[in-house]
Amino acid sequence: MTALIAFVSGLVFGLGLIVSGMANPAKVLGFLDLAGQWDPSLAFVMGGAVLITAAGFAVLRRRRASLTGEPLRWPTATRIDLRLALGSLAFGAGWGLAGFCPGPALVAAAAGVPQALIFVAAMLAGMAIYAALEALRSR
Repeated sequence: MTALIAFVSGLVFGLGLIVSGMANPAKVLGFLDLAGQWDPSLAFVMGGAVLITAAGFAVLRRRRASLTGEPLRWPTATRIDLRLALGSLAFGAGWGLAGFCPGPALVAAAAGVPQALIFVAAMLAGMAIYAALEALRSR
């Protein structure tokens, strides 16, 4: 049952990315171009997502387990450190250059968009490099 809920949730999320335009890099870049032909429509998408997420967290904070009985695991980190700041900068730079972030890139890649396929390949390579560097760091 958990796998079915995960699948349906992912499907609804992916469809939401398509309908909202988040899987369209031209729309995303139009939103990020504050000095040019700025397209504010994605601000409403993001604002709606924040409101729904805030409501969901408010409900979940009162529960000990998910609806499927799985334990809820909340993040424990509270500091903003150099690694978080640099990771955020890298994420933002990639989003601004390519017009994709990971979720929408996967949706667009599944639709066969060539730029998304390249982005996903680069993203996977970056993840592999990070994992290798973390393994070296932990030794």
